[in-house]
Amino acid sequence: MTSTTSSTWKSRFRALGPGILMASAAVGGSHLVASTQAGALYGWQLALIIVLTNLFKYPFFRFSAHYTLDSGKSLIEGYAEKNRVYLWIFLIMCFLSSTISTGAVALLTAVIIKISIPGLPLSNNALSVLVIASCVLILLMGRYKALDRLSKIIVISLSITTIAAVAIAINKGMQMQEGFIEPSPWNLAALGFIIALMGWMPAPIEIAAINSLWVTARQRHEPVSYRDGMFDFDVGYITSAVLAIVFLALGVYVQYGNGETLEIQKGGLYVAQLVGMYTKTIGEWARPLVGFIAFACMFGTTITVIDGYSRAVAESVRLVQGREYFRTRELFAWILWTSASGLALILWFNSALAELLKFAMISAFLAAPVFAWLNYGLVKQDKKHKLSQVMNLLAIVGLVYLVGFAVLFILNFAGILA
Repeated sequence: MTSTTSSTWKSRFRALGPGILMASAAVGGSHLVASTQAGALYGWQLALIIVLTNLFKYPFFRFSAHYTLDSGKSLIEGYAEKNRVYLWIFLIMCFLSSTISTGAVALLTAVIIKISIPGLPLSNNALSVLVIASCVLILLMGRYKALDRLSKIIVISLSITTIAAVAIAINKGMQMQEGFIEPSPWNLAALGFIIALMGWMPAPIEIAAINSLWVTARQRHEPVSYRDGMFDFDVGYITSAVLAIVFLALGVYVQYGNGETLEIQKGGLYVAQLVGMYTKTIGEWARPLVGFIAFACMFGTTITVIDGYSRAVAESVRLVQGREYFRTRELFAWILWTSASGLALILWFNSALAELLKFAMISAFLAAPVFAWLNYGLVKQDKKHKLSQVMNLLAIVGLVYLVGFAVLFILNFAGILA
């Protein structure tokens, strides 16, 4: 149940938790890879796309906290009550995304450790095992409380160090060479990259449902009021949105137009290249700083992805089976499954992970209008905390924005616009 105590600054800061977890989950692939690549490829030209995507997705992520704090139920329960077809779609999407996302972010974390510690006598696969094992150990030992504390440490340190790194890069100035011709992203050839960028900006749409499960877990441990819970959400969402622009600036000032060919198609090599370029531009002393930023990004994402998707699959399976609740040991079993399947993907399909990650990002964007509409429908009729006219209008415009780009991508993919 939601606490009814009055809202104070003390109670608001005490309520911080699920929103910070969401921010930690968001700043991995979408920020470290997609945002910096957007800056490296097109400078500031895609800043508007990043801002608009964060703005127009905001209501649909916000509805996760709104619905759960009001009803005491998760968004997934809301999907099941609306139509069990939506529950099945969500379960299938989560089941596939859990494996692909876990494998991709864990491998990227391992690559970052490898390049940040020269001479480390361990392969990327071995480091991936250690990364996933450490995440599982933390989750099994401390569960939600451990995840809550760790995510706050990661997001705070990540924010401070990333802003410091960008400030240093701005002071050094852009690395653009004379005669560089700025490419335009406003053509159909760049549409796939833009859709992938928007798909995980600030996070895949299923993270909204996962956030509602984190809110539910928080309410069991320490109930908070609606106002305090929404404050927590806004802090997490705004933090991830601001960091998206900060990471864009990192790509702009370190990589844009510097004359080097970018390893865009390979996430691990791209991050290694980003760290190398930053070190070359700023100085060797900056390698640990950028290495820590990259590691904090991806480790935070890895542990929240494992926990979040495991909770989502466990909850979905519970609802499919019609049971009242899922047991702790079932959550543990899904954590082990998500981790093991992600690791198997790394070991068996290492070379295809970049393509799988891009597929997951595009799929997330194409699914976004459906679940955005569902989230909107669940709170539209709410009588306890009615949607304001501004929020209602923003949701409608957001739906048009998401549907419009999805249709544009499908038409282009089908060759109709060629």
